[in-house]
Amino acid sequence: MFNTFTNGSPAAPSGHPMLRVLVADDDPASRLFLVEAMRTLGLDAEACHDGTAAIARGRERAYDLLLLDCRMPGAGAQEVLSELRGDPEAPSADSTAVATSAEMDAGERQRLLSAGFSEVLQKPCDLADLRRIVALIRPDASTLPLLDDTQGLASTGSPQIMQAMRDLLRDELVGIYQDLDASMADNDGFADRLHRLRSSCGFCGATALAARVVQMQDHLKLGHVVTPALRERFRTTLLETIEALGPSTASA
Repeated sequence: MFNTFTNGSPAAPSGHPMLRVLVADDDPASRLFLVEAMRTLGLDAEACHDGTAAIARGRERAYDLLLLDCRMPGAGAQEVLSELRGDPEAPSADSTAVATSAEMDAGERQRLLSAGFSEVLQKPCDLADLRRIVALIRPDASTLPLLDDTQGLASTGSPQIMQAMRDLLRDELVGIYQDLDASMADNDGFADRLHRLRSSCGFCGATALAARVVQMQDHLKLGHVVTPALRERFRTTLLETIEALGPSTASA
């Protein structure tokens, strides 16, 4: 069924790359079920049997989803996630992460959510549980175009209006880029700024930056600390979008 490849990754019949998931679990039965279930749901699933291997994999490859067992040799789920989140160079530093465990009380669940996990999955689980987990994954901004003219034209109605909106967006992005660190120190103020920026990106077809904005908004809504890796990825996409927009036509 999945027999084509895009950039080295299996691709679905639509031609879009399959979502990647890393299953890290020291229990062979759990590991087998989770990998095969994820493949049944259409994901490109890989497995490793301890925390040390999970950290190494996350530093080598970008995964859309990390399924990490709470208690593994080498490092548990929280230690694995902490190592990856703290490494700006790790391709999986900002991957959606879900902790898995056969034993879970309310206190531990809250502690894991506060540590940066998007969800906590208690084992044994079934396909319905995993479908809910897969629904957490959003498209990676790196796979999206910086500027989508089709989306921009659909939103604005004409090339002239789209260009005028993009000129305004460029000015807005330059201001955000110049005082990004100071802005991010004020969570409430930055959240308001992200809300306005998301709307502007939608009008202008700035799809990659829009995805980064959504990622940042979700992070702040959960009360998580913005990691250095997340900050740098946002900053990089912000700068790339400014460059893609080019000089303002109003000043040309």
